[in-house]
Amino acid sequence: MFIEKTLFLLHRMLSPHSATSPPTSSSSPSTVTSDSRYVAMETYWREVQSIEEEQEGEEEEEVEEETKSMDEVELEEAWLTEAGLSSLVVGSSQTETPPVVEAVLSTLTRQQAATVRRRLDNYNETLRKRNRQPIRDVRDVFTEPETDSADHSPFPTQQQPEPPPRRYHTTTKTIRRSTNRGRSTLPMFVFEDQLQEDPSSPAPTPSPSSAVSRLRCADWLLRDTPYSEGVAEHKWGGTCRDCVRFHGDESSELQFAPASPSQGLTCTDDLSSRDLTRLGFIAHIELSTFLLALGVQSKRSRLPHRRTRDSGVFGVSLNSLLDNDRKRFPGVKVPVFFQKLLGVLEQSGLQTEGILRVPGSAARLKFLRRELDRCWSAFDWTDVRPVDAGGLLKLFIRELPTPLLTHTHLSTFCSVLGVSSEVHQVQALQLLLLLLPEAHRNTLRALLLFLRKVVSHQDHNRMSLWNVSMVMAPNLFTRQNHGNKRSITKQQEEMEEAMGGARLIGLMIRHQDLLWTLPKFLLAQVRQMNQASSQRQFNLSRTASRLLRRKNDRKQVSELSEGVIRVHAPLHTKVSMAIQLDKQTTARDVTTRFQTESSPAHHLYEVGGNIYERRLQPDCCLLDVYRVNPRCDWLIKP
Repeated sequence: MFIEKTLFLLHRMLSPHSATSPPTSSSSPSTVTSDSRYVAMETYWREVQSIEEEQEGEEEEEVEEETKSMDEVELEEAWLTEAGLSSLVVGSSQTETPPVVEAVLSTLTRQQAATVRRRLDNYNETLRKRNRQPIRDVRDVFTEPETDSADHSPFPTQQQPEPPPRRYHTTTKTIRRSTNRGRSTLPMFVFEDQLQEDPSSPAPTPSPSSAVSRLRCADWLLRDTPYSEGVAEHKWGGTCRDCVRFHGDESSELQFAPASPSQGLTCTDDLSSRDLTRLGFIAHIELSTFLLALGVQSKRSRLPHRRTRDSGVFGVSLNSLLDNDRKRFPGVKVPVFFQKLLGVLEQSGLQTEGILRVPGSAARLKFLRRELDRCWSAFDWTDVRPVDAGGLLKLFIRELPTPLLTHTHLSTFCSVLGVSSEVHQVQALQLLLLLLPEAHRNTLRALLLFLRKVVSHQDHNRMSLWNVSMVMAPNLFTRQNHGNKRSITKQQEEMEEAMGGARLIGLMIRHQDLLWTLPKFLLAQVRQMNQASSQRQFNLSRTASRLLRRKNDRKQVSELSEGVIRVHAPLHTKVSMAIQLDKQTTARDVTTRFQTESSPAHHLYEVGGNIYERRLQPDCCLLDVYRVNPRCDWLIKP
């Protein structure tokens, strides 16, 4: 009964006519839009009702801390820790800045450094107010005299042009980064519409030419400068470069399809875990700087305490599932049960009408859950209906002890909606997804790929992008209000949250290929961080070096001519080969020389130098990589 009342209220809110006015036979565009929004919201509330029915009879663990915000000290400590700067605030009595902190600070742009300075200032000031001694003064970290007023401004201003040599902050105690770096010519990215438009979103009336994909340059992914540089114009309502280029003509939804730059695309799974950790430090600082420059604030709450299970598959953490899976399948990145569930749905559910939307029987789901928790590896999936498999998928996501988007970053995901430009929203999501734990990021990637397949079959399953987004919103974004006793204000707030969550999910589904691609400036800053760190920490160990190089060719390696590399392939018949690079040499050209008909597909990696390990895409131009990282080793392996 509550759902029907809520839907009636929603219909009145969205309808362009009064509650007493009869609808006319000829519907206007606004009426069509309102009706489609009503249907989508009805989908959302039906999903909420289904979730509450499934939870009936189960113990509810309400945690008061979930709604409490963190105090200033906790907030700043958490922020600095996630930026790789924990030794600046906790348990450190050293008088010199630790090497990792030095490496992080030495790579920051002036605006990024200003963000760190503000955070550390606020942390120390809060400690003084509480009569606690700060561990380190901000002046001990940033030794440059603070004469630039722009550094004190909470937002960047237009009167802050910085020449390239001064773009990076180089004022730590001992690290001085050289600014004399060669830059290769940047090619362009293009994008095109790949999915049908969301019929429920207000859009201009389609014209005959709108069905034709138009290619446009999307070079923002290839810039050397971070996103936070030059977005002040957007905040103050001026002419933001990206907003004008991508939204100036009031075009329909954007869908990016990046082409490879000269250095090859770098995705999250191309880098080693050590490089990804350091990448997260820079992405965290850049995201805060970027949102601050756009005038967007994000709140943060204490992590709730939720009991986890050690056995079964539902209510078990992703890391625990992966630890068990890796005993049988070494190197697996997504829980095997989750992969199996997606596989079942892809085989039998993509063309099922209302898949994910139509709920299965609550009693049937409870029975299936018990059986799967008991022994899922021996479970027979042949009799599982697609609607039940869809219900199990959503149940698995909801029951995760740590949400797929994590408690830490849920509020930041919601803050992205405060950015008016879709291009800037995608850029913020790109940075935000880099902050997710590896298991969560890989599982989310598998989920988004499946959801895109569902949308691609919408002619059969009647599940548009907006419908899929509305169904998944209450499963990915935790709802804090339960039960039927909700005020009108609470209902309206939940409706707004539902719409916002659905928009975010829709953005991630449509732009998922781009979201896992690293911006060029981030990879460059990771290289700088590695360069600033001790060579002993980032160079290959002696054991690894002996694996890559034989004693009898070490002298030969050191005497290689300019532009000549030695590629090592310890798993092939040819274990080593010297190759002369030119402008056309790609990673595919090199791997082809080692590959035989019986050998499996291997990849070329750059190892050492200013990167720990990076897998190169087949079309990557090796001469450009050689110029950026001349001291790296070249290794062919799976």
